[in-house]
Amino acid sequence: MPSRPARAGGYDAAVTDLVRVERTGPSDAVVRVTLDRPDVHNAFNASLIAELQRIFAGLAREGPTELRAVVLAGAGPSFCAGADVDWMRAALQLDVEANEHDAMAMADMLETIDTCPVPVIARVHGPALGGGSGLCAVADIVIAEAGAKFGFTETRLGILPAVISPFVIAKIGESQARALFPGGRRFDATRASRIRIVSVRLLACARGTRTRRVKR
Repeated sequence: MPSRPARAGGYDAAVTDLVRVERTGPSDAVVRVTLDRPDVHNAFNASLIAELQRIFAGLAREGPTELRAVVLAGAGPSFCAGADVDWMRAALQLDVEANEHDAMAMADMLETIDTCPVPVIARVHGPALGGGSGLCAVADIVIAEAGAKFGFTETRLGILPAVISPFVIAKIGESQARALFPGGRRFDATRASRIRIVSVRLLACARGTRTRRVKR
């Protein structure tokens, strides 16, 4: 069934060039939210964080017959590569209060997705790093292509994964977080499946083609 542009409802249907929102399925009750910054691998900046917060806050106001599920995906070769490098550089010039404001905005956005009243399904391909892995942590179901890569790579830059850590620990447990956070190493969909970031791992040739599911 073809998708349709987002309709006016529990949230403003106007969509920026940062995120695409489409409705599909019976009664248009399935919403596709696609991060649309493929030139920077859908990396987070303040504007993208604010837009996701706005969209999911609006979706939460819709009734149970209007909204049944949300599919979260990324345009281009990546799901989400974490924080935008230019945004991080700009943060070096901010004072403590401004940086705390940015951190709280990120936390509020993740909390809004985490508490979405309908299932949130993350469709992951390519890198899902830093905040991208944070998005996986707040999704109810994560479907990943076999080639997807995960990691809390901000630690390699000397940045603690402080904002995403409550959600990640709730998903994978403290023991796995202690093993993964310090080194910032990337890991594949197989390991992500074993530690329960990923719900379903797919063996796929390309997105949109027939795939075979691999059980955990």
